[in-house]
Amino acid sequence: MTAAAATAAAIDVVLFDMEGVLSHYDREARAARLAALTGTTPEAVREAIWGSGLEARADAGELAPEVYLRALGELLGCAMDRETWLAARHASITPNDAAIALAGRTARRCRIAVLTNNCRLVTDHLDYLNPPVAELFGERVYASASFGAVKPAAQAYLGCLAQLGAAPRATLFIDDGEANVQGALDAGLHACRYVDVETLAQDLQRFGVIDG
Repeated sequence: MTAAAATAAAIDVVLFDMEGVLSHYDREARAARLAALTGTTPEAVREAIWGSGLEARADAGELAPEVYLRALGELLGCAMDRETWLAARHASITPNDAAIALAGRTARRCRIAVLTNNCRLVTDHLDYLNPPVAELFGERVYASASFGAVKPAAQAYLGCLAQLGAAPRATLFIDDGEANVQGALDAGLHACRYVDVETLAQDLQRFGVIDG
């Protein structure tokens, strides 16, 4: 068996990042939408979500969704409900149809799943936030918050693989962030950095999970 064939035979799961790979993420659109809905400013929203470290704590599973929403409302000086938060989050997401199509081709040969640095609000409401990804991946979309760590921590990858019943050496991980790719490699997975759709297709072909 050639090295290429051995690699192809070894891959059981292809694990995709979502934002930056399967969808485009516009942080400024999210901040602007939430500011408009709450009567604040984009600058105040950016400070409350990212500057304060609140979102990072939620993504790492330190805050339950309702605790996170309540804390965000307190920082913005308003009540924060799921509908408002989701409307702003929806404004930030544009599905990457070409990358999703490649994931669909991958599903013909092996299992596919998503691991995203997000809180459970995103995965719980994915049908609304990102319908094409929800339709293709179904229940196999995992938020880092579920595993108590964010990528590139090994705990995030290995917790996800435990849910999938997959071995690191049989998993190919795709992410647009170099640190997250390195984290996956350090955890024992195969990994490639997403640059564009053409490069993704080449990488999936190289690992034998789609046809050339």
